[in-house]
Amino acid sequence: MSVIEALKQRRAIRNYTTLAVEKEKIEQILQAATYAPNDRMREPWHFYVMQGEAMQRYEEMATAYLQERFPTKPNLVESSLKVVQTTPVAIVVTADIVEGDADATEDNVFAVCSAIMSMWLAAEELGLGFVWRTRGVGLVHDTRMHEFIGASNTQKVVGTIFIGYPEEQLVTEKKRTSFEEKTTWLA
Repeated sequence: MSVIEALKQRRAIRNYTTLAVEKEKIEQILQAATYAPNDRMREPWHFYVMQGEAMQRYEEMATAYLQERFPTKPNLVESSLKVVQTTPVAIVVTADIVEGDADATEDNVFAVCSAIMSMWLAAEELGLGFVWRTRGVGLVHDTRMHEFIGASNTQKVVGTIFIGYPEEQLVTEKKRTSFEEKTTWLA
């Protein structure tokens, strides 16, 4: 499959089978991330892989977070938790914070975003479903996630990735705005 075809077929998968993801495939996905472009070869990423009991503890934390955030929306809490309850592996990805250099820190976040996209394409090639969460159940903006993974104060959580073998689903054409509407050609 070409890279362009992989990009066209890429989907956010939130429903998984109960099959465990092989460690070798997880390692391939992590390896793919390390090939992402990054300013001055700082390699500003760190990966926290959760499986088994760690996923159960994560579910408890996510449940408490969502119930606090959406106390009057139990259906939203329940539907948001489904990905946590069915995912065999989650990976929290952080970017290094460069003390006193906001621009370098921002460059590191950009590099980590690129690394996550590399992970997504690798997962696609390996037949795995993948979704990158930030808000809500991703807990990127909540200090509990930072504490849960044991990240240092020089790390910023950029995303929580859920990976597994996807349940059967109908694949539909993604509606995208044409690049022509989003492009300005400068001469």
